[in-house]
Amino acid sequence: MTLTPPSETWLLWRDAARAPACNMAIDDLLLETLPERPLPLLRLYRWDRPAATIGRAQRFPEELTGTYEVVRRPTGGGVVFHDADLTYTIVLPAGHWIVRQNRQESYRIIHEALQSALTMPARLQESESKNVDRSTMRCFVSPSRYDVMAPDGGKYAGAAQRRTRNGLLHQGSIQLSAVQGRRELLEEMLPVALARQFNLNWQVWTPEPAWLRRAAGLAAEQYAGNAWNREKYAGRS
Repeated sequence: MTLTPPSETWLLWRDAARAPACNMAIDDLLLETLPERPLPLLRLYRWDRPAATIGRAQRFPEELTGTYEVVRRPTGGGVVFHDADLTYTIVLPAGHWIVRQNRQESYRIIHEALQSALTMPARLQESESKNVDRSTMRCFVSPSRYDVMAPDGGKYAGAAQRRTRNGLLHQGSIQLSAVQGRRELLEEMLPVALARQFNLNWQVWTPEPAWLRRAAGLAAEQYAGNAWNREKYAGRS
């Protein structure tokens, strides 16, 4: 059971639908620029085309091209399809009480909170999937410990994290089946669930145009390129 922390303020960014490379560049830049706005932030966003993301150390799935635009995330994890999900990002500054937990505990804390945003019964996965090739695994086929699961064993929500000296980047995906396909309801209920669990207040936030131009530059230079997406194979840096 997560103890109720002292009251705090988080930023809430209800973002638009964007290109896959831009979505990943924005999340990367949110972590990089944390010292410029040292409050925790929740970003809710969509995709402007059929998209799939792959983990930072995965092989590029050539078989998906032509159906999905594939982009590599700055975080780990498996292949995630973004055609029937809500994607969200949480960025937390170094020293935050969640960041002070280890990776699995921080993962559990966040997923335990989002459970109450769902309209369907759900539980947390108790153990890791066994004998999984992480260079090719698909996130919603191979659940990890503390993923949000349906009673029948299907996976409702998963996430991947990256930690730097700036803080924590948590990229999450929630299947719309967890709310009977009601995307708008989930977009409203997720901030409510987090606020209730973490005893926080929301402050609406929108980045300045110059910040978005910086993200667009990162998207063009890195996240839309073959060097990042196709040539960064499993096991390489």
